[in-house]
Amino acid sequence: MKYRYYLLIAVVLCFSSAHADWPQWLGPNRTGISSETGLLTTWAKDGPTVVWQKELGEGFSGISVADGRVYTMFSAGEDEFVICLEEKTGEEIWRFRTGDKFYERQGGNGPRSQPTVDGERVFVLSAEGWLYALNAKDGKKLWLVDLYDGLGSRVPKFGFSTSPLVEGDLLLLEVGTRQGTFIALDKTNGAVKWASQNDIVSYSSPIVVNIAGIRQVVFVSGEAAVGLSPEDGSLYWRLPWSTSYDLNIATPIFVAPDRIFISSGYDHGAALLQISQEGEGLSVKKVWESRGMKNHFGTSLLIGDYIYGFDNAILKCIEAKTGKEQWKRRGYGKGALIYADGQLIILSDKGKLALADASPTSFRENVSAQVLSGKCWTPPTLANGKIFVRDMHRIVCMDVSGAWAKPADTESE
Repeated sequence: MKYRYYLLIAVVLCFSSAHADWPQWLGPNRTGISSETGLLTTWAKDGPTVVWQKELGEGFSGISVADGRVYTMFSAGEDEFVICLEEKTGEEIWRFRTGDKFYERQGGNGPRSQPTVDGERVFVLSAEGWLYALNAKDGKKLWLVDLYDGLGSRVPKFGFSTSPLVEGDLLLLEVGTRQGTFIALDKTNGAVKWASQNDIVSYSSPIVVNIAGIRQVVFVSGEAAVGLSPEDGSLYWRLPWSTSYDLNIATPIFVAPDRIFISSGYDHGAALLQISQEGEGLSVKKVWESRGMKNHFGTSLLIGDYIYGFDNAILKCIEAKTGKEQWKRRGYGKGALIYADGQLIILSDKGKLALADASPTSFRENVSAQVLSGKCWTPPTLANGKIFVRDMHRIVCMDVSGAWAKPADTESE
């Protein structure tokens, strides 16, 4: 009888809340925004119910969820891996060695890029520049591109960090080949379709948008924000944007219908760019520029007319059209955030998970708990009623829909 009761509750919840996968960096649309509803705003003292947890290893790779499976990257021993786990239990389905462990002298070891799931394929980029297409079902290699030896890319100081973007039959990346900084590959076989520009490589990931009826891929390199044609890599527009140590990390944000928000740390700041039609082409100019939102590594969110993000170690809300500060809050360090169901889902850099109202008038935290420890520089993932988070040692899956009656008894091995 008790089993039937829990089954009934789970069925009701499935139909009463919208659930969705999170197949790539910053979710389905690369905005950090989920369409899920029905999030619980009341937790136990130690946080949401733990569905499963698993020891991994060093790394900052994000967590992708698609078709009942979870994908992320980590390092163990002297090796780097991508791993596929069962979404409901955390049990390992397969793992694939992607290269040697990446060491960084300040202690930020391991892979950075997040796997991109595209139907039956998973695209994976190692910190040292091995780009793989794998079979999502069994992890078998479909093709490999060696960016360093094959295309002449130089490994950035802090490792390759961009997450691959699928656009039709193309795979788009910023990897600094000898032919050009930005490249498009045929996603079926890894062949280079085009390469463009000769910029310093950054650690940012691209987005694709439509502005003035023109489809364009927006990159932020180590020295500029650029808009390129996804068809052939031709340049639509370019705005210089240099930051100390070439550390442009955050992903650009599309502010409809025709603006792009960019932000960088190291005392640089943020800008809102206006993209306009000029003759048969496009032009770019700054609407505003401010030092009031300096995204070190966490990408901001656009919700309505407001941008929420971390100005270094201060969580802020600013007005998108003016850059004017609405409120600020300390206490989360250099954290990361995503959004769903009217809530900012915040993970501090020391493992505190919180839900707060996504309101431009004031900040109100609704619930919080310490769910991880150590360095947490990876944004949360929300998929199918569950939040997935990780630190440098562990991945944890927690229920935020109420579908799970009790915590998992044992850790997945």
